[in-house]
Amino acid sequence: MRVAILAHSTNPRGGVVHALALGEALVRLGHEAVVHAPDAAGAGFFRETLCETVRVTATPANGGMTAMVEQRIADYVRYFEGPVHRRFDVFHAQDGISGNALATLKERGLIGDFAHTVHHIDDFADERLRMLQKRSIAAAGRHFAVSRTWCEKLRSAFGFEATIVGNGVDRSVFSPTADGGEAALRVRHDIGEGPVFLAIGGVEARKNTVRILQAFAQILVLHPSAQLVIAGGASLLDHRGYRQDFTEALAELALPPRAVIQTGPVSQDDMPRLYRLADSLVFPSVKEGFGLVVLEAMASGVPVVTARIAPFTEYLGDDDVAWCDPFNVASIANAMAAALSLPLRAGFIRNGAVVAAAHDWSIAAQAHLGVYESLKELVYA
Repeated sequence: MRVAILAHSTNPRGGVVHALALGEALVRLGHEAVVHAPDAAGAGFFRETLCETVRVTATPANGGMTAMVEQRIADYVRYFEGPVHRRFDVFHAQDGISGNALATLKERGLIGDFAHTVHHIDDFADERLRMLQKRSIAAAGRHFAVSRTWCEKLRSAFGFEATIVGNGVDRSVFSPTADGGEAALRVRHDIGEGPVFLAIGGVEARKNTVRILQAFAQILVLHPSAQLVIAGGASLLDHRGYRQDFTEALAELALPPRAVIQTGPVSQDDMPRLYRLADSLVFPSVKEGFGLVVLEAMASGVPVVTARIAPFTEYLGDDDVAWCDPFNVASIANAMAAALSLPLRAGFIRNGAVVAAAHDWSIAAQAHLGVYESLKELVYA
């Protein structure tokens, strides 16, 4: 099959990581997958891929996030209006932007139908964004979800049945084995001997970054040389209000210099090294579709602190991670301390390797094939 996979951007966000890994896994299974995304910066996808990729020209948008989303939808529609760009058997949206574009193409009879992967459903304050999100899901003929949690929410909110496809991790990329680049990365970001706590996803409410910071301040009492490294943060959404809350909390805590490091987006080559420099991944998110970085950390031999909520509880056992209540700062701090405790730490590393090994991208790709067959376009518009 020739499959068009559409993502919302070329940035290293979870849905884009999933789209590229799915495309590569489909190629390995003998299919032709092409991952598309609007490329506002003109820099291309954040990593090279085995599958073909297409950078869709992104027109500048003025007027805030809603205007930008609507412009990206229009950019996608304009691209796929060209018949040569629609020569696919299956169209598959990974998000609301691409889902709305495919919904418009479907309404106009330019494609027959499409699938939509619902990684999670956002709580937008803007009514227009809420309606666009709803339309992207409602217009799709088939649905995928990465966890049972979101499969059930799709059923209750929309009455749709979704195929659960899960996620994976490339253990040839994420592993405990150093490649020699760790020392230079340590110097570049002024990372000390630690203990080093790594938080991924930038400063966002969904990532619970303010509570992570407050918990880290408690850890510093026991480990004065500890560092909190916050990596990533490339996002289409507007997080300025929460980032201001974080900045104020950081100033109020008056932590030692270089105790908290914000790296910004990290290159794909450096991400496995950054995991290997960490003593623990701290990921007490309050909402996730799955939590891909948990698998990446586990494959890298790094203990994980995460929230005892779904979807984490779907694929992680009692002894696989240091669990916490994500709404309780003391609970997060206790879990961070547990991740450093030698008897517990060894178990987290051992069990994490087993969890990572059970999540392969080929399994996720194969879970798509039956739905793809049901959608396959026999005649190109």
